[in-house]
Amino acid sequence: MPVPPPAQPVFRFAPSPNGLLHLGHALSAIINHDMASAMGGRFLLRIEDIDRARCRPEFEAAIFEDLAWLGLSWERPVRRQSDHLELYAAALERLRDMGLVYPSFMSRGEIKAAVAAAEASGQAWPRDPDGTPLYPGRERDLSASEQEALIASGRPHAWRLDVAKAAGRLAEAIKWRETGAGPAGEAGLIAADPAAWGDVVLSRTDALSSYHLSVVVDDALQGITHVVRGRDLYHATSIHRLLQRLLDLPEPVYHHHRLILGADGTKLSKSNGDTGIAAFRAAGRSASDLRATVLNAT
Repeated sequence: MPVPPPAQPVFRFAPSPNGLLHLGHALSAIINHDMASAMGGRFLLRIEDIDRARCRPEFEAAIFEDLAWLGLSWERPVRRQSDHLELYAAALERLRDMGLVYPSFMSRGEIKAAVAAAEASGQAWPRDPDGTPLYPGRERDLSASEQEALIASGRPHAWRLDVAKAAGRLAEAIKWRETGAGPAGEAGLIAADPAAWGDVVLSRTDALSSYHLSVVVDDALQGITHVVRGRDLYHATSIHRLLQRLLDLPEPVYHHHRLILGADGTKLSKSNGDTGIAAFRAAGRSASDLRATVLNAT
């Protein structure tokens, strides 16, 4: 899927319409918009609406309203992931043809029970950078006929990337260029560690593409040169760089910015209405006031 290099820097803000934007989203949108402006680049808005069960049109409309109120402008038309499912399916099929994905059939409950049993026996179960137990990978070595039989039986399944096999195909170590900072202040040329995530989901029966797969396909097709996002996604870059290498996609520069935390010290959530941009506006505060608030927040 070769993509010609863009003539100028291209940035994007890519929210999901599954709730109202909060101050953390405002910070990310403003940083992307301002960096694009400072570099004479383009600023795109992408709607990441793969999860049709949670995404709603009223939240998408609120995204447009909030960003316009902030004084941000973006190129039209806006890209919606739900309009491009066939592209993500094609990327998955390419990985399948390479023998790098396998169907997994364990439910969340079964995974939880397997991990609990292992830990009860004294085994230290590995966890990904977000603290989630790694997938057991029991089906990794099933034969093609066994996989087909289970799928034909109607068993719900996900397609997972065999990360160890995928990384083993690459002749060189995976790295990325970081112009922001990681959790411990990391910047510069960063060594990726996709194995830390285990065999990540790329597609499920109820969601045709995962965030990891769709985001790298979209960034490539939109010619994104600079991925600017919150530090909570810093470690996910390892998986994204692996997928980019496997699919022959261009490598953007990454910039992970600080997060705005709530009073309890955790990152903001869309379910927390009092931290929303709309709530800020309803309280009679101005867009310039919000800009100063998020840019100066610690």
